[in-house]
Amino acid sequence: MSLKLSDTVPNFSQDSTEGLIDFYTWAGTDWVVIFSHPKDFTPVCTTELGTVAHLKPEFDRRGVKVIGLSVDPVDSHQGWARDIAETQGTAINFPLIADHDRKVSNLLDLIHPNASDTTTVRTVLVIDPARKLRLTLTYPASTGRNFDEILRTIDSLQLTDKHKVATPADWREGDDVIIVPSIDDAAARLLFPDGWKTVKPYLRIVSQPRGDGAILA
Repeated sequence: MSLKLSDTVPNFSQDSTEGLIDFYTWAGTDWVVIFSHPKDFTPVCTTELGTVAHLKPEFDRRGVKVIGLSVDPVDSHQGWARDIAETQGTAINFPLIADHDRKVSNLLDLIHPNASDTTTVRTVLVIDPARKLRLTLTYPASTGRNFDEILRTIDSLQLTDKHKVATPADWREGDDVIIVPSIDDAAARLLFPDGWKTVKPYLRIVSQPRGDGAILA
């Protein structure tokens, strides 16, 4: 299958470094980030797994579970995990799917026909609690993933799911946001009683709302 944004991500059961995982059960009501790797003992991916382990408290704070995938079996993953702990200064603290039969890779459309016979694309999938695919990012083998950007995007997705706003280019938590065009000025006055700056009729800038509906100072 070919997954597109807003598609429902299908369930799967697969072995991992933390035992057999039923994806829907494991995910529960949380957001999920899946990031795939072509094989174990690859240099760029080694640094990425260490980075995610360091950043796991940031994912936890946002209610996001992280899970990796590589096409080698569990015993290979365990050896790789020892290398990651040694070279990156932290042990893997999230599951790594053992996709030795490529079942999950094919299900989630992670095999690139032009890459090689069975090599998974280095892809990131961000999935919301309704199991909807909200973001995909695919990186070349030579370029390490930017997990700060992934966290930034999750912040934007979670904010804009709660409020009638969008986030501008290079937005960071706490920055001003944009009132979505589908909200007219009359409705906007109810949602944003402290007002906003109108740059153009379609471009209205407002302070970032808080999660509880209040406006950040």
